[in-house]
Amino acid sequence: MNQFSDRSEAGRTLASLLSAYDERDEAIVMGLPRGGVPVAFEVAKALHLPLDVMVVRKLRAPGQPELAIGAIASGGTSILNDQVAQLVDDTAQLRAELQHQSIELHHRESLYRNGRLPPNIKRRTVILVDDGSATGASMRAAIRAARRLGAARVIAAVPVASSDALRLMRSEADEVACILEPEMFLSVGQWYRDFEQTDDTEVVALLAQSRVRHRDLAHS
Repeated sequence: MNQFSDRSEAGRTLASLLSAYDERDEAIVMGLPRGGVPVAFEVAKALHLPLDVMVVRKLRAPGQPELAIGAIASGGTSILNDQVAQLVDDTAQLRAELQHQSIELHHRESLYRNGRLPPNIKRRTVILVDDGSATGASMRAAIRAARRLGAARVIAAVPVASSDALRLMRSEADEVACILEPEMFLSVGQWYRDFEQTDDTEVVALLAQSRVRHRDLAHS
């Protein structure tokens, strides 16, 4: 079984698939918090690109928190897995979940940016990065959000994904970069030796470190 030691190693490996975007003036890397940010940090570092976040929140089925029925992303974009959503007969709880996750999304955007405005991605190449994808819902919501915000080109980049997730991502992104496409896919975490949860403090610290590094590169 091919495994990444951790998200940092996965990011460095993923960057090798994206070398065509090294130092592209119009390109920006956007990580999906929280687990996607350590991966995106290494991608942005290797490609000498700025780093920001595309906040995505999964929508959980009422009474079944382990079952994702869709996702919402920055800019008011949402996506539902229609087949799963049809199994939910409590529309009031579904609306409540959507409202709750919308509040959480805005809270995390505020936390991660600490008063800074979101980057203007109009007419830019946006490289969206996550630590992996089981269903593709989060990345698809992020892709649609980037397009809604005016991105000229959208690349979805993940170290590992299921075949179904990749098929869905390829139907919406201009390009998909993925290292592992396992035949037997149970979870993203099984493809990492260290898959410890990323917390908000680490996300904030990585974003701050990347801003300083990119500013120093710009003035060197």
